[in-house]
Amino acid sequence: MSDGTPKRSRSLWLVSVLLLLSAAALWGSSRLVWSASARDAGVRGIVLDQRTGAEEASAVVPLALLALAGVAAMIATGGWPRRVFGAVLAVAGLAACWTAVNGVRFGGFPDGAPVAEIHAGRALALAGGILMIAAGLAGFKGAGRMPRLGARYSAPGAKRSVRDPDTELWESLSDGEDPTASR
Repeated sequence: MSDGTPKRSRSLWLVSVLLLLSAAALWGSSRLVWSASARDAGVRGIVLDQRTGAEEASAVVPLALLALAGVAAMIATGGWPRRVFGAVLAVAGLAACWTAVNGVRFGGFPDGAPVAEIHAGRALALAGGILMIAAGLAGFKGAGRMPRLGARYSAPGAKRSVRDPDTELWESLSDGEDPTASR
């Protein structure tokens, strides 16, 4: 394997893991509290109104789903389509980062507000966005070097030396040749 195949597949694994971690971080941040405010509830008095990441920034869950779809896109494509998907993922990561920092407050929370959870939710979304940017850029940069799904059947390469006659028949079928024509 002197053609760098282990390194090539390792970079595809890295992109896939980064996208899966990004999806998990974005989904997890959507479940945490992102904002808290005191509001007048009439007879009940002043109540603490808490909003989760999915309620506060509705783009967080679709961005997590895009990161999951990005795993399939990076595995199934190659060449310029992979570059396009990498660029889309990098831009979506920027959008996730913007969503995480847009409207962040460091003070002025009402009594009883889960301040640590608010900051953790936004920080998790920011981390998910950074991971998505890294995966998109890595996919964009390594688009031509990473292996792709079905690459074995896309173009005939140099003839492989086959030792087993049965394997040789199957290989010739895979190459689109009729193994019975020469026999």
